[in-house]
Amino acid sequence: MKPIPFDHTWPYERQMGEVYFTECPYCGEQNILTHMSVDSLELAKDRVKQRLNMPCCKTTMVILEADEDYFWTNERLR
Repeated sequence: MKPIPFDHTWPYERQMGEVYFTECPYCGEQNILTHMSVDSLELAKDRVKQRLNMPCCKTTMVILEADEDYFWTNERLR
């Protein structure tokens, strides 16, 4: 499988069991609290594709995998 390019990533923060974005990659809104559960995050870390609906602009991000700092997606975000 081809590696996912770095421009298909977006950083996230995890605090007290919640997943946050400093900025939405789609609309630019600041400090976004997502509705992603801890179980979904763990599945993404195990390379199980997850869908994340952004609460600010209702756009869906398809997460192919995750690590401790970034979501790796199927589209260019940077």
